[in-house]
Amino acid sequence: MTVLTFIFACQLDATNKEVIKFAAIDWCPQLCGQQKDQGYIIELIKKIYPASEYQLQIDFFPWSRAIKVVRNGQYHALLSPAKYEAPDLHYPINPAGNQQMCFFVLAENKWRYTGVQSLAGLSIGIAADTSIEELNQYFLENEAQFQVQPYLERYVAQNANKLLKHRVDTFIFTRNTTVLELSKLNLDDKITIAGCVNAEMVFVAFSSHPDVKREISNYIARYDAEYPSLVNSGWIQSLYDKYNISWDVSSHDK
Repeated sequence: MTVLTFIFACQLDATNKEVIKFAAIDWCPQLCGQQKDQGYIIELIKKIYPASEYQLQIDFFPWSRAIKVVRNGQYHALLSPAKYEAPDLHYPINPAGNQQMCFFVLAENKWRYTGVQSLAGLSIGIAADTSIEELNQYFLENEAQFQVQPYLERYVAQNANKLLKHRVDTFIFTRNTTVLELSKLNLDDKITIAGCVNAEMVFVAFSSHPDVKREISNYIARYDAEYPSLVNSGWIQSLYDKYNISWDVSSHDK
């Protein structure tokens, strides 16, 4: 896979700025790669680490590799896991947003997710190294039911195709991203949501590698110092509204 690199800084004085390296995935509307609207998490970090002070380098990888390059200290931060997905990283107090994993089925399929017992006998598509909240333990105990594949840009398209060809009964992935991708594929009338697990917060997660310990402490302190004022001013809520994200930012514990 080609690694896409985006550098946000004024080129005239970039050498005088501190470089923060972020590993990310193409996960619109959170992280939108080459699209005009960069995604609400990218807009958030650009607000917290402004171009007047920092040069932000954002490289896009497959999800499992993105986690790895942050773990080993090659990159400072990961955009943007739930804590279960990379528990060994350092997390600020404040989140970047939230995600809700949902099951998707063919429109004519009447099956609906109503809890663990409703999963019996199903073949389920899932992305590697992703959290499915209250079903994480079920996944560990019933791995044979799951078809695991890396999360790449075409994950939704590939799993939609598996549904259409009856290779899986359902697949599970984040609601906002999947709905957006199915619309782009003109499949929103053929594939529908069949229930969701509990929503969970996602974060800008920082490397725990000792080689970057000092920088990381500063970056986390900056994040948690700036975030509350963005909430109180209404800036973050307006950002979520721009991307049609339904989440009351004031509802989480800071």
